Amino acid sequence: FDLKETDAAITISRGNVPVLVYQKAEDPAPEGADPAFRRSAFIHPLHTPAGAILTDIRPSDHLHHMGLWHAWVHCIFKGRETDFWNLKAKTGTVRFVKTLSTDKAADHAAFTVQQDHVAIDQDGSETVVLREEFAIRATFKNSANVIEYTMKQKNVSDAPLELTAYRYGGGVALRGSRNWDKTNSDYLTSEGKTRVDSHESRAKWGTMWGPVEKGLASVAILGHPSNHDAPQRLRTWRPKDHNGAIFFNFVPIQETAWAIQPGQEITLRYQVLTFDRRTDAADIDERWKEFAK
Repeated sequence: FDLKETDAAITISRGNVPVLVYQKAEDPAPEGADPAFRRSAFIHPLHTPAGAILTDIRPSDHLHHMGLWHAWVHCIFKGRETDFWNLKAKTGTVRFVKTLSTDKAADHAAFTVQQDHVAIDQDGSETVVLREEFAIRATFKNSANVIEYTMKQKNVSDAPLELTAYRYGGGVALRGSRNWDKTNSDYLTSEGKTRVDSHESRAKWGTMWGPVEKGLASVAILGHPSNHDAPQRLRTWRPKDHNGAIFFNFVPIQETAWAIQPGQEITLRYQVLTFDRRTDAADIDERWKEFAK
């Protein structure tokens, strides 16, 4: 494993093949789009062990979708709706602040960064609501890249962050390859559900697959049983949604509202696995059991 850091990004590789790239620098809005769509603090590209790319950013239907990322949606902060996910609303955003640590050895590479979740008032003034330690640790096991994805968020403001019940947001989210649609890709969850019926279901894990340059590739996302509201509900897209593009999100607040009080710290843990093949339920189940320990 290797880890290289520049002013713009942190790249983890295994041998000469990239595993993932974390974007430190602010990615500007696409040409002609609202400048509010600028964003840092996300992972793209996410690769398979052979190097195939599994993620997409800024697809035309959702310019705020940023590969592999997370943010809270439709919150209430000091009586005002604050949305860290939908950037066009101009009420919130998430930003990379600084690198806290990096580590690499023959069998792993890891980093921890500070990310700030920032509320934006009507006059443009800003308040850091959540200060986050976001940690990534990559290893390789049984033909898969294994990525520990841990977010530790502390409310550093003087007011609660009220997380209203909503169909998406909060937990880890993935926008799949731009080539994946309802004709060539699908989901499978720990409960045996697919793109037809997985939305709003609870699951310990979800896996997605589709074509890459050479054959099929998959990405699985596992939720830890210690997470709030575990096993968490899912946001997935049905065949009629955006031509069946792949979008996956673990949602801690889909059914019930939550709040992060001033000074309170929460932790959410996930594991992201990438494969150069289509996965099967038995394999992911065994990996989830090990992760859950």
